[in-house]
Amino acid sequence: MARRAALLLSLVWIAALGLASNASAAGNPFAAWAAIVVAGDWRAHDGEPSEVFDNARHDLAKALVDAGFSPGNIRQFSVHPERYAKDGALKSDPEVVAQKLAELTQQAPAGCLIYFTSHGSPDGIVVGDGVWAPGSVGQLVDQTCSDRPTVVIVAACFAGVFVPAVDGPNRMVLTAARPDRASFGCGQSDHYTYFDACLLQALPHAKTFLTLAPAVKTCVAQRETEMGASPPSEPQFEVGGALGPMLALYPFKSSP
Repeated sequence: MARRAALLLSLVWIAALGLASNASAAGNPFAAWAAIVVAGDWRAHDGEPSEVFDNARHDLAKALVDAGFSPGNIRQFSVHPERYAKDGALKSDPEVVAQKLAELTQQAPAGCLIYFTSHGSPDGIVVGDGVWAPGSVGQLVDQTCSDRPTVVIVAACFAGVFVPAVDGPNRMVLTAARPDRASFGCGQSDHYTYFDACLLQALPHAKTFLTLAPAVKTCVAQRETEMGASPPSEPQFEVGGALGPMLALYPFKSSP
């Protein structure tokens, strides 16, 4: 059984490497990737209204286009989509997100990027009126993205709880905090959370997702030290054995 699993992983790796080479040669490896960006809440940590998550959603969608993602393959979600008609934002509701991701992966079959920014707890991430549990998000990723290359980024407190639920040979997972730690920067006066700010800062300078993740982790640690935020959130990063070599050949369009 172990030999069979190893052989299967090798075959997946070889196939992935071939796809990556072809995509890289075409000059835009993310053109046929499906991407969703979900702002799951509209409140600061004190419960008062805040634009912090929608700011990140809006600006990340633009940054993804600069990185090579097709605008037609990106969907944005907000708790108050009526306020963001120019963005084409849809309702941040698990059923709506699941339906739209399923549709999107049919038209953009090359890969998946899933980005959540919201409040979180050890039980999951706030999306709309409830908390979306890690197991349910993992099931969604399995059903929609299946075995295609997939990057899942969760910007929330305690977001490390998502790592075991969504990781796999063809997956990369980046979270804003350990499973037992809060993340920072979701007050009324914040424009972005620390993690979202660091990702948006690092993305234009990163060559691939593999270099983006450690750059974000370093940036978050530096910002927390400067702001005296403690204990440190310690963002988590995992990449599957089949996906790692593939992502190394997937450069961002905006990379230097």
